[in-house]
Amino acid sequence: MSKNVIFIIALLFFINACNGQNKMIDKTVVKELDIERYLGKWHEISRYDHRFERGLVGVTAFYSFREDGKLKVVNSGYKKTLNGERSEAIGKAKIPDSNIPSKLKVSFFWFFYGDYFVLELDKNYRWAVIGSSSDKYLWILSRTPQIEKSLYNELLKKIANRGYDVNKLIRVEQKTD
Repeated sequence: MSKNVIFIIALLFFINACNGQNKMIDKTVVKELDIERYLGKWHEISRYDHRFERGLVGVTAFYSFREDGKLKVVNSGYKKTLNGERSEAIGKAKIPDSNIPSKLKVSFFWFFYGDYFVLELDKNYRWAVIGSSSDKYLWILSRTPQIEKSLYNELLKKIANRGYDVNKLIRVEQKTD
């Protein structure tokens, strides 16, 4: 068997293994989401690292209605330290299917939208776990800048049970309100 054939077979096994890992992630969203209760300020407790938030601390997201019925999304944080330069991104969100309001689409650039899936949500809207159709994005949000360690550990278990790698989560330093 030639080296090229062995390489192609190995590559196919690798691709299949990667696809299989992606299928093991449970991306089921919450059944009910009252968008009006979801509006307001959320603090980022933890997240997977990604380029558009890299180095930001004190990150918050503020959701409100726009005149066109979509949501206004204002993400802000501070570069490197809580006293660092403030960074802000203003975007929009929409609910493409009113039958599944917990699967939103968010855009911070022109008409390019990304998935925003509400995977877990406290019945009193005090905390949420957000993911997407990709297993590369994950956030733990809270209405308060800090959450109790027991709650955080409980959320980590929920996330791990869904198949996410909780070791990839980074804690986000927050200001106190």
